[in-house]
Amino acid sequence: MTAALTIALGKAPVGFRGRIRGLSPEEGGTGLSGEELERRLIELGFVEGADVELLHQGLFGGDPIAVRVAHTTVALRRREAMAVLVEAAP
Repeated sequence: MTAALTIALGKAPVGFRGRIRGLSPEEGGTGLSGEELERRLIELGFVEGADVELLHQGLFGGDPIAVRVAHTTVALRRREAMAVLVEAAP
């Protein structure tokens, strides 16, 4: 059995599908405290085990990104998405 590769959602390409493995709010360089960023992400549905899909990215610089988490579509900056650790769906 091979271990699944965990990456930051902010590094994932459009079309990525996977599952959230956890949050690492200190990686999210947003100017918010780690606790505040973690709270906001959880409120938006970014919780461990949730299915996630990267749907779209902005034309210039790839920001913001549109992410479907569970059954909700959310817009995030890539630097916020860096705090969401995901693994690709098999």
